[in-house]
Amino acid sequence: MQDEFDVVVVGAGAAGLAAAARLSRAALSVVVLEGQGRIGGGAHTLAARTDLPLDLGCGWLHSADRNPLATLFARAGVALDQTPPAWSRPDANRSLTPEDQAAFALAMRDFEAALERAARAGQEGRAIAHLPPKAARWHPMLEAFSAYYNGAPLSQVSVQDYGAFTDTGVNWRAPDGYGAAICGLAPRSLIVPHCAVLSIDHTGPRLRLETARGAITAKAAVLTVSSALIAQESIRIHPRLPAKVDAATGLPLGQAEKVFLRPAAPEVFPRESHLWGVTDRAETGSYYLRPLGRPVIEAYFGGDHARALSAAGPGAATAFAIDELVAHYGADVRGQLQPLAETGWGVDPWAMGAYSHALPGCAAARRALADPVDGRLFFAGEATSTRSFSTAHGAWESGLRAADEALAALGLREA
Repeated sequence: MQDEFDVVVVGAGAAGLAAAARLSRAALSVVVLEGQGRIGGGAHTLAARTDLPLDLGCGWLHSADRNPLATLFARAGVALDQTPPAWSRPDANRSLTPEDQAAFALAMRDFEAALERAARAGQEGRAIAHLPPKAARWHPMLEAFSAYYNGAPLSQVSVQDYGAFTDTGVNWRAPDGYGAAICGLAPRSLIVPHCAVLSIDHTGPRLRLETARGAITAKAAVLTVSSALIAQESIRIHPRLPAKVDAATGLPLGQAEKVFLRPAAPEVFPRESHLWGVTDRAETGSYYLRPLGRPVIEAYFGGDHARALSAAGPGAATAFAIDELVAHYGADVRGQLQPLAETGWGVDPWAMGAYSHALPGCAAARRALADPVDGRLFFAGEATSTRSFSTAHGAWESGLRAADEALAALGLREA
């Protein structure tokens, strides 16, 4: 690796890959430094079993009708499945009667309306912590929804940030893996793996970066590491940037974990269907049964419940998932569910969580985190997106934005 560059991109997740792809089309020397031995960050497809690619991180192209990755995938010949998700179709939800599904949908609408009123009134955090009294039956499921959606309890989520999220309700899948598809767009010749950035000194005329492979200098750098790592100052920046640390602290990563199981008798579980473990408490799993008709069950846990399962150690989430499925389908299925994978995003040192949510009063932190410093340090990642945070396409778009800012500061433009 050479020791002088025009732009260094720190991190090879979706944001870093997008930034590098755009920067590489200008007359610049660019390098992407990735601490891990793999690329993609939270876009991670486990392809050890070619018949069952498993998306350990992002799995759905949200807002697919306006998602820029859907367009890029189409150009690259990546297969996309446009079947509406089971959790959005009343006929595919196995936990509630049609009457209860209608009641829960009404409670959700009332809840969303209360949030909108609170946001308009400037009541940051108030309504999201006080659920509609008439929906008491559904409070546990509303909390469970927040655990899946935000990775955190409702009381820890900014009303205004929640309301700013843009979702068209159109969700597609990449049958061969969303993570694999994103990594397929990577400018691999620019990526140096196993090269963590340890510090950045921005006192001199050029940035000086200390890395696991020695020191390098650059005119500019695009930082795409998670908000948790910025808040912890995992990369030492000199002089310090307390405003960035404060902004990142207001945008903590929630917890979201997955468990994948392979049933020996798939026909026991209805294909393309959805199941909540229970509906009377928030500490439960969301189960996608036989997605795309495949012999697999994807269990999803979020928020405090996911954190508790993670703290219980490896295998705890898998055991919990099997117990909830046994409660629905009988003791005979216990010995027929083969564990395939269990995630650990909360303890992953390169992530330290899943995706960001703004704490009450911290909705403005996303723009503060995204603001460039001295025309030389630029910031990207899903936490810097004001409308598509917590998504892979939000991270991708933020990488393009940061790259454009760097190009403008250098007096260049994309070729």
